[in-house]
Amino acid sequence: MAISMEFLSQFPWSNNPTPPPTFNLFLSITNPRFLFLNKVNKSQPLCHCSSISSSHQQQLQEPMAQEDDDDEGEGQFGNLVEGYGWQVRKMVEKDDEMRSVANIQAQAFHQPLFLFNDVFFQFFQAEVLAGLLYRLRNSPPDRYACLVAETSTIDDQKKQLVGVVDVTVFRDESVLKHLSEANEYLYVSGIAVLHDFRRKKVASVLLKACETLALLWGYKYLVLRAYEDDLGARKLYTNAGYTIVSGDPVWTTSWIGRRRRILMLKQCDMT
Repeated sequence: MAISMEFLSQFPWSNNPTPPPTFNLFLSITNPRFLFLNKVNKSQPLCHCSSISSSHQQQLQEPMAQEDDDDEGEGQFGNLVEGYGWQVRKMVEKDDEMRSVANIQAQAFHQPLFLFNDVFFQFFQAEVLAGLLYRLRNSPPDRYACLVAETSTIDDQKKQLVGVVDVTVFRDESVLKHLSEANEYLYVSGIAVLHDFRRKKVASVLLKACETLALLWGYKYLVLRAYEDDLGARKLYTNAGYTIVSGDPVWTTSWIGRRRRILMLKQCDMT
């Protein structure tokens, strides 16, 4: 099953055809982004969402997010969720980890070509990395997060990144009309899992971590888009508690040959 979501729309030039003048595809990624000024309240209770059955909830644990008081003050969360042999945390903004994230997403979303496929893959991976850098450098730390899934082990040398997902605070009016008493929501996108680790609950744990982050940030709704004909992805999201609320208009899909997308949302239990 290829998990499909609005991934290319995350690139900075998707909504603005002309990138900012200072934007460089091959930006250095060694400098820290900025200080984490808005600390998460450690006393904020975690709430359970109704996305997973009771039998599955026994296997998914939600440790209280911890903040590292490092010198750079980035406010890095600890593990948001752990289960099925995987643990999910916020991505560390370091060169090797960001390149690993870009590689995972590039492998998941690259469309193979008959000629020069390796060359075009390298360009695509560079674009993915550039998009990640742009979001990190232009988003407040409490409005965008890249979450990574890795093998659950205490031995750091044996840990391996196997999945990734982006979570962004949005306020699209076309989406807000489906939400009750909300002026913003968390948008889930770019979910990707390495091929060898698919169908092993990695995506389910990533989605659960998105819920935990929504509760920590105080957002009631999670929203995502999927292709209507991607039954595997739709089943994954439905099992995670998402429901379909709308779809792309006919004139933007079937009339021009585009795959139709559906809008799915989940309401978290804030009590």
